[in-house]
Order: sequence, then C-alpha cells, then structure tokens
Amino acid sequence: MVVQQDGRSTGPANPMSSARRAAVVAVALAGVVAGVAGCGGGARAGDRGTDPAEAVRDAPDRLVREGGSRARTSMQMASGGTRVTIRGEGVYDYRAGLGQLRVRLPQDAAGAQEHRPITELLAPGALYMKNRGAGVPADKWVRLDTASLNDGNLVTGGATDPLAAAELLRGAREVTYVGESDVAGVPTRHYKGRIDLAAAARAASAGNRKALGAAVKGFGTSPVPFDVYLDDDGLIRKITHRFSFAEQQAAGRPKKDVDVASTTLLYGFGRPAKIELPDKKDIFAGKVAEQ
Repeated sequence: MVVQQDGRSTGPANPMSSARRAAVVAVALAGVVAGVAGCGGGARAGDRGTDPAEAVRDAPDRLVREGGSRARTSMQMASGGTRVTIRGEGVYDYRAGLGQLRVRLPQDAAGAQEHRPITELLAPGALYMKNRGAGVPADKWVRLDTASLNDGNLVTGGATDPLAAAELLRGAREVTYVGESDVAGVPTRHYKGRIDLAAAARAASAGNRKALGAAVKGFGTSPVPFDVYLDDDGLIRKITHRFSFAEQQAAGRPKKDVDVASTTLLYGFGRPAKIELPDKKDIFAGKVAEQ
C-alpha cells in the first residue's frame, strides 16, 4: 500500500472542521502503522514488549535467518566433589547446520596439558572428531552418529552443538524475564525457564530431531533448567543449560550422579563460516579406545 502525503488538494474543498480533519488523519496514520507492522511479521523476538516465552522460542529461527557466527563454549562437569571444565571455540553456519570447534580438555593435577586439543565438526546427525581416542591415526577422523548417543551429543562431545542448544528453546516452559544484563559489552535481556526435552525434540528441525529424541531417552522426563540472553535483535548472545544424569560405573559399583552446566557464547554474527566435512577415506574405521 502506498500513501501519498504531498500536501496538495486534488478535489473540491472539504467542509470538515479542523478537529474532524485531524481525527481522520490520525486514524489513517494508525492504519498505515498497523499495516507496516503486519507486513513485518509482528514484534521482533528481542523487543521489550514481546511475551517472554515467545521471545525465547523464536530465538532459534532468528539465528538461522542471521546465517552464521563465532562461538565459545564452556562445559563444566561436577561429580563426587570433582569439577572439570572443557572449553571450545569456533564458528557455526546455522543455515547449513554445520559447525567447527577446537575443544580443549582439562589439564592434569600438575598443570601440564593432558590431552591434545580436539577438532570437532558438527553436522546434522553426526559428530566428527580429530585427535580423539588412543590408537586413532593423527590424520584420521572419528565419526559418531548423534542419534545413537544416549545424550544426543548434548554432552558427549564436551560442547553442546550451538544450533542444538538453541533448538532446545523450542521446548521452553515456565519462562520468566529476569532483567537487563551486559554480555561481552552487548546489552541483553535475560530470560530463564525449563526445557521440556520431548517438546523440543518434536519441534526441532529435521537435522536435530533424532538427536534430541535420543536425549529424551538419556535424560528422562526431568525438565532442563536454562538461562538465555537475547540482544535487541533477538539473537542469542549467551545460553546455559544444566543437565543431570547418572553415569554408569564398572560392575559392582553404584551409579554416579553427574551435573553438567553447558554454556555457549555467540558473537561476530553474519560472518561466513566455511566448513568442509571429511571424505569417507579420512574416517577411522577401527575401534576407538576409551580415554
């Protein structure tokens, strides 16, 4: 719709009073504003007036529209009084569902590096790792089917796939607005709530549906607490999920409870992320020893 307001009269003089003309103009302008808002698809996910649950559940789609970004990950695991942190950094292409992270495992008690950094490639339905597992040649990749993992690779790789972390928000429940917060110098709005994993799996994109379905089996029906920070454009700047599960021990030993806090920081949006998956000949076909 085009509205012309050039101030010229194209017809006979209008006998309406000034007050009445002002009222008509106000109504017309209100209609134009409503039309523009309707054409734009409603409020943005980051707008302050948006319903908290709507803002959070829209965040995954907002990432896909943005294209790509850089990412930093931190996964803190606590069990039996022991706490370790695994960190990663890399890039992600949300439209293709592809990511690349360089993951650093914890140091030993003496402070020396215990493991070489692991290069991880994240793809729909698959996790590729280099420098993972004893006996794997340095030039070979290990490939895991994420749908075959008990946690759907939310924890296994030492970093939650950024797109999977975002798609968990599709199952957000009991969402509340906490307040404004600064994340790496960017003003954001902080929301918290709980994730219904089954609902998230049903609403996930095709690339993550099976993996999140596996996570439902691994973590059970207990809701997953989360905190997410959205900027003015509705983009996720920081997201934390808190997972809990019982780790299977050797025969004769009781299961051990493990608590995991997985945090992802996203920045540098719009940058292209060129990621190439390994050829079949470069994938290790043997058995990987446990570390």
